[in-house]
Amino acid sequence: MKSPQLAKHNRNIIPDCLERSIQLLKKNSGQFGIHAASRTKKAEGRNYVSIFGRDAAICSLGMIVSGYAELIRSARRSLFTLAKYQAPNGQIPKYVKPEKEEVDFWYSGCIDATLWWLIAVDFYERYFPAEKIKKRLEKKIHLALYWLRCQEHQGMYLIQQNEASDWADIMPRSGFVLYSNALWYYVKKLYQAADLQKTRYYFRNIFSPFDKTLSENRRARILAHYVKKNEQSKTFYLSFVNLAFWGPEIDVYGNILSMLFGLTPVTKSLLRVDALLSVKAHEPWPVKSVVHPIRQNSPLWRTYMERYEQNYPYQYHNGGIWPYVSGFWIILLHKLGRKKLAQQELERYAEVNSLNDWEFNEWFHGKTGKPMGMAGQSWNAAMFLLSWHCLNSDVSLLL
Repeated sequence: MKSPQLAKHNRNIIPDCLERSIQLLKKNSGQFGIHAASRTKKAEGRNYVSIFGRDAAICSLGMIVSGYAELIRSARRSLFTLAKYQAPNGQIPKYVKPEKEEVDFWYSGCIDATLWWLIAVDFYERYFPAEKIKKRLEKKIHLALYWLRCQEHQGMYLIQQNEASDWADIMPRSGFVLYSNALWYYVKKLYQAADLQKTRYYFRNIFSPFDKTLSENRRARILAHYVKKNEQSKTFYLSFVNLAFWGPEIDVYGNILSMLFGLTPVTKSLLRVDALLSVKAHEPWPVKSVVHPIRQNSPLWRTYMERYEQNYPYQYHNGGIWPYVSGFWIILLHKLGRKKLAQQELERYAEVNSLNDWEFNEWFHGKTGKPMGMAGQSWNAAMFLLSWHCLNSDVSLLL
């Protein structure tokens, strides 16, 4: 495997990655939209050749800005396919196989598929307002927002979820989850939903309960009491908070989105970025899913984390490296004015996609950097396009 340091010596790596990313997204596009990964026997067996709610929505962001009509059409088809198979209660599925009329909502639900779908629809509308996609999907949008409001705690205005019911689908986060609520705040902001400032207030109060300010909500004060009794003040947000237990592992993705979506003041965001660099969240490749993986002797360990022998420490969602997440990391760095570092990380993102002759591997071991997971991952390509465009145009103004 190539060294991460090689990227800076390869001046062609970024244009090469742009071209390869476009080719991969075209290859992975089908009649109904963008598949999560390239078609192989293994990918078919694991349902990766499907239209995933979160994957397709995230891919749409990069495909929309690509400038390629074929990719823009695929993004639009993805959003309309997911809308077609929306549940009667408003939830967007985990994935659909339209050719088989198969719809999947995961074991304990899939809360972020609906969130990402709403974000992608709004992004498409702002990029192509003449198409009036929001008008065409108006009823579907209202139903999706209604379903999310039904998941919202009516005293603390944060959405609640079961374990393993978001993108980190074999992690034990439950109750109020950082990642999902960063998305919820952003969705409420985009769609001018009620109680936005209350969501912002309780977001900070629940996920960073270490200052001296007491919440106005008694239940929130009790949640904070359990945390403060056992944890010292931290630089990062907790990954989740439930009654008397919480996630101290440092969810890198959730913290990045919280900063990117404006839930963290700029001064604190700059400090938090430096803290992520100091704990080497971007090494050996950008970026790890968590800094401190959950170990088998932890009270948070669950037997389902052993599924496929996949979620052991520094693997998969438990400390593995996810290239597509580095796209959000790069956009955040650029937004905070860390433009030189953003460019360096973009080069490293291109380098990691190029490994194994441009295999676009799903994830990498968090210590060794070994390529793991499914090859031909669409969101690796799409988020590279989005992050490149954010560094080279005004796309970041839309985020």
